[in-house]
Amino acid sequence: QVQLVESGGGLVQAGGSLRLSCAASGRTFESYAMGWFRQAPGKEREFVATINWSGTSTTYYVDSVKGRFTISRDNAKNTVYLQMNSLKPEDTAVYYCAACVAYCSGANLSTYKNWGQGTQVTVSS
Repeated sequence: QVQLVESGGGLVQAGGSLRLSCAASGRTFESYAMGWFRQAPGKEREFVATINWSGTSTTYYVDSVKGRFTISRDNAKNTVYLQMNSLKPEDTAVYYCAACVAYCSGANLSTYKNWGQGTQVTVSS
């Protein structure tokens, strides 16, 4: 199993930046990819970004965050990051990280078997 803990959320003004961290522990070597998801009030949980845990660092982003968000990894620290720049009020949500072991797809949340508890990001205007 993989245990995940998110941190780095908070309150920021529009145009500001935050860096979220996802610390992983346990059998991290079994993971194929790590992903970031978010859920805004009254909305369904949606895919934000994903990165391979090992090998080539292939990344994918939802269109609404391309050019503003960057996902990265530090395997030595068992940590995945989400750098968020030029934040907008519509980015306000609870952000979750999750681990996938096979056939990973941001469009299919069930492929991610391990989830953190989330961290709140609030962007004010």
